[in-house]
Amino acid sequence: MDGVTGENLSNGGAGRSSGFFARERTIAGPKFNRWLVPTAALAIHLSIGMAYGFSVFWLPLTKLISGADPAVCSDIGFMTALTTTSCNWTVPQVTHIFETFIAMLGVSAALWGGWLEHAGPRKAGCIAALCWGGGLILGGIGVMVHQLWLVYLGCGILGGIGQGLGYITPVSTLIKWFPDRRGMATGFAIMGYGGGAMIGAPLAVLLMGHFSEGGGQGVAMTLMVMGALYVIVMSAGAIGFRVPPNGWRPEGWTPPEKDHGSGMITRKHVHLDRAWKTPQFWLIWLVLFLNVTAGIAVISMASPMLQDVFGGKLAGLADSATALTVAQKAAVVAAAAGLVGLISLFNSVGRLFWASLSDKLGRKNTYYTFFVLGIIVYSLLPTWGHLGLPSMFVISICIILSMYGGGFATVPAYLADIFGTQMVGAIHGRLLTAWSAAGIVGPLVIAAIRQAQLDAGIEPSLVYDRTLYIMAGLLFLGLICNSLVKPVKESDHMTDEELEYERSLQHDDMTASHADSAARGTFGAGGVLAWLAVGIPFLIGLYIALAKAAALF
Repeated sequence: MDGVTGENLSNGGAGRSSGFFARERTIAGPKFNRWLVPTAALAIHLSIGMAYGFSVFWLPLTKLISGADPAVCSDIGFMTALTTTSCNWTVPQVTHIFETFIAMLGVSAALWGGWLEHAGPRKAGCIAALCWGGGLILGGIGVMVHQLWLVYLGCGILGGIGQGLGYITPVSTLIKWFPDRRGMATGFAIMGYGGGAMIGAPLAVLLMGHFSEGGGQGVAMTLMVMGALYVIVMSAGAIGFRVPPNGWRPEGWTPPEKDHGSGMITRKHVHLDRAWKTPQFWLIWLVLFLNVTAGIAVISMASPMLQDVFGGKLAGLADSATALTVAQKAAVVAAAAGLVGLISLFNSVGRLFWASLSDKLGRKNTYYTFFVLGIIVYSLLPTWGHLGLPSMFVISICIILSMYGGGFATVPAYLADIFGTQMVGAIHGRLLTAWSAAGIVGPLVIAAIRQAQLDAGIEPSLVYDRTLYIMAGLLFLGLICNSLVKPVKESDHMTDEELEYERSLQHDDMTASHADSAARGTFGAGGVLAWLAVGIPFLIGLYIALAKAAALF
């Protein structure tokens, strides 16, 4: 290893743990190159990003028991479904798994974000690997014995903890390695979360096809194999992490005197215990919550909305109301599946694009762009439907999903600008409760609005109009919240003594003398192999998504 070997570097290190997973064992040596860190982050995020691809399991999970008695099973409630071995589960019963691990993502990130800052990315990443991968294996066992409660415990709760730890593990490390490109650095990692489904969903379909050849659905073995694979990939990424010594800077780089003239980038640091009590934290919380809620509306409605609004036009018919043949219906369904592929693509690529652009525009201006452009595009979606312009509809959806992903990727850098870099991973963990809240509240509100309009007799092709205008209204509220974000008060910053103590908990106090010489190594063959290891699967997933999207054209 080219980093510090774990020996005490000062008297202050006496008695400290120096085991393989200790943070000080990950401090970079002179031969390390910082461009290896994004590959470690991508290994973790491409794995946990399978969360967005879990919908491939919903229908197979409802067909596990071939001889179920419809008369007995038609009315079983949720509590009975948790333990039944004689009745199939329903789609609503299994889709709550997604809500569970998204909720646990936010809860676990908030609870253990502070611990992660002190433990370091290697230990946190390996625990995340065991929780996410192990949770899928346990969920596979639950499917095998047909116990829904065990699937919830494995995929939902344990997997959700792995999601939360895995999501925030790279953030603080990347921001410290790339003070000159904070947005781009976090964009790389969080792009992986958006792209994880592009790799994982086709892999899951392939494995289910293989394991179902002798009968059955193949879900149990697929979950267990993917779980084992994710443990290996995520652990490799976690072990590959290195952290910079305190005071490290890229060679030849000095902090700019001004940041776009806004004064929004602090040179100081705010402690987690103070940060979450500031108005700035809750304003950014609302910014993320409102952006995610509006984005979830489009994700949940895009495919059915495309089919309901445009119908036969997707199959080349002039009149969308014309009765469709079987072949034309298949063409409509294929077009809708193509839109889902484009959603995955723009959700992923938008994360890197917008986060990198935020390094030029500034984080606050980037969110202004999200909200202003979002209000316009959301408001135009009903118009494209009324005018019968599916191409403009699809382009608008792609723009929206790029900004949905971009919001996730830009917010860690926004937090670092406002609260400093010392505890940004922990602060980001607390902020992710906004995602959990939006993931639960958003779909419920959207479904309620849609159902209320259907009950009022509004035609299915028109029920989306009011919902989309309401989402535009939520973005306007987000615009207001973003405008109110100001630099934190001087009194909220850590004193020099508090900062020194916090760094001693991270063992940063032992390594400041190594800052000038650390991480000056060349990229080398190892760097090329590391990027190929994460890049090739991503490109394969990208190709599959584009192939699906081709059905739209």
